[in-house]
Amino acid sequence: MKLSIVDLSPVPPGGTRHQAILNTIELARHAERLGYQRIWYAEHHGGRAMAGRAPEVLIPMVAASTSHIRLGSGAVLLNHYSPYKVAETFSSLNEMFPGRIDMGIGRATTGPVTDMALQRDRTVRLGTDDSDQQLLELMAWLENRFPDDHPFATVPIANDGSLPEMWLLGSSSWSASAASQFGLRYAFAGFINQAGTAKILDLYRRNFEPSAGPLGVSKPQMMLSVHVACGATEDEARRLIAPAHIMYRRLAQRDLGLLPTPDEAVRELGALPRIDLESLPGQPPRFIAGTPEQVREKIEKLAGELGVQEIMIQDIITDHQARLRSYELLADVFAIAPAAGI
Repeated sequence: MKLSIVDLSPVPPGGTRHQAILNTIELARHAERLGYQRIWYAEHHGGRAMAGRAPEVLIPMVAASTSHIRLGSGAVLLNHYSPYKVAETFSSLNEMFPGRIDMGIGRATTGPVTDMALQRDRTVRLGTDDSDQQLLELMAWLENRFPDDHPFATVPIANDGSLPEMWLLGSSSWSASAASQFGLRYAFAGFINQAGTAKILDLYRRNFEPSAGPLGVSKPQMMLSVHVACGATEDEARRLIAPAHIMYRRLAQRDLGLLPTPDEAVRELGALPRIDLESLPGQPPRFIAGTPEQVREKIEKLAGELGVQEIMIQDIITDHQARLRSYELLADVFAIAPAAGI
């Protein structure tokens, strides 16, 4: 099984955003040595807890500090941007680091104020009704396949015949339908929509239409993203997952402030949070936490039920050294390693 990471660049308690970025670089180097497949960087706006807000900026910084691990966006929120600009940006990243760049595309509201702030036209708050058209335009720019009579055909995006690897990200039936219709790779956010996981992945698989284009794939390619914390003991894993419990509690109250240390989070909760090692077939729990063996058993069972070959891990572990150790324990128990010759 392939293991990957989506890094939100959590700001360490008592630390700075600059330190969060340095931690992101260290995590990438660590993950590369351990044999993780890829790391994606998130686009989060308006909060103080996460430093990851511009994946297109983090990607080249980390790529320059590593040698072979794949790097990408998880995700660029296309509904806020020009497909032409996104196509140029990721073409440039692929030219700088050929064969290492993933273009993860998603859509999301960031809130009524930031949605407007991300727009150039402030007269109306744009929605996501044209998401299919935006995807098609982005693919047309990258593949240079506008009809000859289309105005955009006069300004092709030059490339060397190589493109970033494209993924569509989502947590709803729209993303599964679009990915299947256009023959794209699909990454599903199981930590967002646990109950819908099996149904939506099945929708993608059943309706998949092969693509012969350079951005598409000939058969379904799925990745599942889940929230994981791994500790040497079950109690340690419960301690490490405590800041994530606090984060979700605060998000419900629109509190986007800094997160506590694991011990502070446990005190705020009043006890170690419980971990759910059992769940419905094909449905990830909100958090997968435990010893390496417990985590492996849960992930392997989930991957088998859903038919996925790659798991992307999200964590909100605010103790950086414990975070590095969690990924080390996972690499050991899954016996992943860098490809031969690297």
